[in-house]
Amino acid sequence: MDEIQKKLTAPSKASREDVTGRIISYTCIAAVIILVISILYFITSRGIATFTTNHVSLWQFLSGKEWNPGTLNAKGQPQVGALPMIVTSFSVTILAALVATPFAIAVALFMTDIAPKNGAKFLQPVIELLVGIPSVVYGFIGLTVVVPFIRHLFGGTGSGILAGTIVLFVMVLPTITSLSVDALRAVPAYFRSASLALGATRLQTIYKVLLRAAMPRLLTAVIFGMARAFGEALAVQMVIGNAVLMPRNLVTPTSTLTSQLTTNIGNTIMGTLPNNALWSLALILLLMSLVFNLLIRCIGKRGEIKS
Repeated sequence: MDEIQKKLTAPSKASREDVTGRIISYTCIAAVIILVISILYFITSRGIATFTTNHVSLWQFLSGKEWNPGTLNAKGQPQVGALPMIVTSFSVTILAALVATPFAIAVALFMTDIAPKNGAKFLQPVIELLVGIPSVVYGFIGLTVVVPFIRHLFGGTGSGILAGTIVLFVMVLPTITSLSVDALRAVPAYFRSASLALGATRLQTIYKVLLRAAMPRLLTAVIFGMARAFGEALAVQMVIGNAVLMPRNLVTPTSTLTSQLTTNIGNTIMGTLPNNALWSLALILLLMSLVFNLLIRCIGKRGEIKS
């Protein structure tokens, strides 16, 4: 009787595997949490050193237009004005999103509602190909094709916000398109059927039913594309001009936060003001990533409430 009871109460192989799986899962989750906290702490501690250790004014950093951390201005203060890079980063990001969004939604509608079979058959491989192309290839094409073309049309060097916008437009287009396709496919089929049954045309159904029903998810796709554009470094660096100047128009050389980081981070000494100032730029990028994530969550919750 005791032997039978022991056999019945002894942990089985399935239960042991379940416990092992839980331990592995919790260990991986803990490792990811520790990694994220470590990254946040490292970038934040390095980023705020400009203001705590070097005693640079936060307002001066965000509103200044001169960037040369190794020299002092007439007032004896370091020239660490990041405003030109902030303005340029937001300019290329917003312009690339504005240009890419209509194309992406049009392609997504073609793949899901206008020609779902043929559209998915021919356009899906193209989107996957664009996603798989490395950033340096986009930058090289922009440097050898886009920049000379802009130089021929408008004069100057050809580098600037316009060249960066064109390159980023191609880079974020597959991201927004893929997420837009998922957003439109998530709309229940009876929405389309009910609209057509009421006498609406296909165009009216797309404009007044599908796009409105999928709007929260479409906005999420656009924000994902903007986050992708805001954090892009190599391709933008090759076509933007890398001159820390306030952009006067779309075809003058300027610099973004990421291009300034990738250009100069290897030429500074850890702990010095030039190095701390670059880490402050990295902190701005980190904060913007958090803002994009919060926007995605807010829009997602809004879509859930509406549905």
